[in-house]
Amino acid sequence: MLCRAVAVELEVPKGVSKLLYSVESAYLGIVREVAVYAVANNVTSATELQGLFYSKYRSEYQGLHAHLIIQAIRQASEVAKSFVERRRKGLVSKPYPEVRSVSIRFTEKAWNYEQFIHSTAPVRLELSLPGGRTEVWLRPHKRFWLYWWRVLNGEAELASTLIIKRRLNRWYAVFVFEIKPRREVPQSVVAFDINENTVAVGKIDLASTVSKVVNWNRQYMIPELYTIRTDFGRLARRYERVRNAIIDRLKQSFTLPSGNYVNVANTREFRKRVKRLRERVRKLGRVRQVASELTKNPSIIITEELGENPQESMISDVGKDELRHRIKQTPFKALEKAVGDKALERGSKIFHVSSYRNSRVCPIHFTRLERTDDWHVLKCPLGHLVDRDYASILNMLWKTTPEAWVKGVWWNLRREINWGEYEGKSNPSIPYETVSHLWAHLKTFKASEQSPAVLARGKPMNPTGEADEGGGEETTQKRRRPEGG
Repeated sequence: MLCRAVAVELEVPKGVSKLLYSVESAYLGIVREVAVYAVANNVTSATELQGLFYSKYRSEYQGLHAHLIIQAIRQASEVAKSFVERRRKGLVSKPYPEVRSVSIRFTEKAWNYEQFIHSTAPVRLELSLPGGRTEVWLRPHKRFWLYWWRVLNGEAELASTLIIKRRLNRWYAVFVFEIKPRREVPQSVVAFDINENTVAVGKIDLASTVSKVVNWNRQYMIPELYTIRTDFGRLARRYERVRNAIIDRLKQSFTLPSGNYVNVANTREFRKRVKRLRERVRKLGRVRQVASELTKNPSIIITEELGENPQESMISDVGKDELRHRIKQTPFKALEKAVGDKALERGSKIFHVSSYRNSRVCPIHFTRLERTDDWHVLKCPLGHLVDRDYASILNMLWKTTPEAWVKGVWWNLRREINWGEYEGKSNPSIPYETVSHLWAHLKTFKASEQSPAVLARGKPMNPTGEADEGGGEETTQKRRRPEGG
């Protein structure tokens, strides 16, 4: 199941706003106190914390719904577990967690869940506040109605837990929808490769590939190759310059008596200025744009197996600090995850292939590519140039072919294979005649007079081809005038 959250603004009168503020204050106090106790006494189990604190807060906050107290204790347990894990990794410097804000969780017993899901067009909520059940109206928008239409069609379900949160003195209701993955007939095969500033894409339309048109027009067998510009590397370079300028500006205020400087990047003033740069938001926007473009139609999506931390393996041989920083800032895994989630939502399937030798082998002749003056363009020993990114995505497509063909051309797909050991040799597991037969078939893919590379022009319906309707015959043969006319 896929989860999608939609925030809808609430129309809150002044009296209801005071009640929500009181609930938020009590909820935040419970989370803070329980989280500090859990870390100090090493008790992070939600069940144990509920047994210790439920009776105390039930008598202290008598107007607060019982399920809100339970949810506050569970949220404190999650905060404590997260803090202990980060402390174990050395990522925190304080002895206890600081909880600055919370999101109030209403279970199905604390709001009108059953009535809400049976409504065709829900526009109001009933929340259990200190004064009893209080009605609050919604301001739904297009995205909410999009997912609600799926709920009505049975393609999604609404989670029973409702989240109420405040931002800039406005109250929002956050609905969580559990979407069922779609099952669609794939219309194309898409392979993509993530780079520093671009995403290379290769697309094959299945409808035209399997049709009879391919038998006499080979251009439909050629994948559509294009790139999507992301500029992740340029964005990282720009923000690095901005952060360095902020550090230089703040250095004078953090000078020690010895003449050295405090680490400005750990100061509150630096964080206040950096959070306004919106670097993470811009990256996320570009990631979602690429994911939406790749999953526009139901497709079979192919990409490389990146591993858990692909940046570390990429920068292992890089000595330039600036290049290492740009590679670290490229969101490889975030983009892959976004494409996978969007693919399930829209009926596509994503598959991973080995990343071994994708950009170093000619996808036409299956020979090792040689270097040129341009690091992005390689040369095939048979005399043509190959773009490294396009070679990578075409080789991904080849790796999805039957296993015999893969072994006949690619040898072994293991990463630890030694190229020099098999250079110039043949594969004993596949007969030489089989490989020669497949190579002969590949050569027939080339355009010829019998199979042109452009659409064959059929015979026109009228002799002239360009004559207006009704005048075709008159242009080739002069119409005889009747005598006396």
